[in-house]
Amino acid sequence: MRARLEAIYRRYTRREYAAADPVRFLYRYPDVRDREIAGLVASSLAYGRVEQICASAAEALRRIGRPSEASREGARGIGRALAGFRHRFTAGDDIAALVRAAGRAARRHGSLEACFAAGMRGGDETVLPALSRFVRELAAGGGLRGGLLPDPAGGSACKRLNLFLRWMVRRDEVDPGGWGAVPAAMLVVPLDTHMFAICRRLGLTRRRRADLRAAVEATAAFRRIAPGDPVRYDFALTRVGMDGAAGRRRRAPEGMP
Repeated sequence: MRARLEAIYRRYTRREYAAADPVRFLYRYPDVRDREIAGLVASSLAYGRVEQICASAAEALRRIGRPSEASREGARGIGRALAGFRHRFTAGDDIAALVRAAGRAARRHGSLEACFAAGMRGGDETVLPALSRFVRELAAGGGLRGGLLPDPAGGSACKRLNLFLRWMVRRDEVDPGGWGAVPAAMLVVPLDTHMFAICRRLGLTRRRRADLRAAVEATAAFRRIAPGDPVRYDFALTRVGMDGAAGRRRRAPEGMP
């Protein structure tokens, strides 16, 4: 299994494939203080068709400008800048509230990374307990709708937030990284419908729903294959799943079940 997954990783973990993925927007921000807020915004919009996700993320980030400046206390115009913006169920007011919440957390802790790290405990096996504390911290100031930043304590797979963590923690040709305080070994698979179908096909989960328990089960299986990096294959496998879902009948990578 490891050899097969590594072959898929080598084939798909390339910047050329990231051109159709919202992770590409993080490449614009050399300053991690900007990248972490941009990543939070882009990942919050990562639902629906990928073409619309990328179009919406591009528009939201264009309107925001430099994220760390837009999130500063007393920064003017973020609400006006995002007026009329909409991505399916997410309005401009939602994104403005998210940027403000990120700014409050960053000011309190020094950065979003420090905010997240403050919620980590020595006995945690995964990022999920810290993620729950992170969500509650961001929501503490009010203004955030619950669906934008789901709390894993409620049983959601939290695909978008786990995607954000993958972007910020891992570093390879696709994931830009920037956070050093969170071990990659603690990450949880961002379980969307494509990844869930692949995990079922590979026998990595027997769950019938793409919920938190399925994400934890699949992550545990990947951890046995790649103990230090259980989400290593997420981007590459998702590309395979998206290709199939789009009806493009390409030959699967060599060794793919």
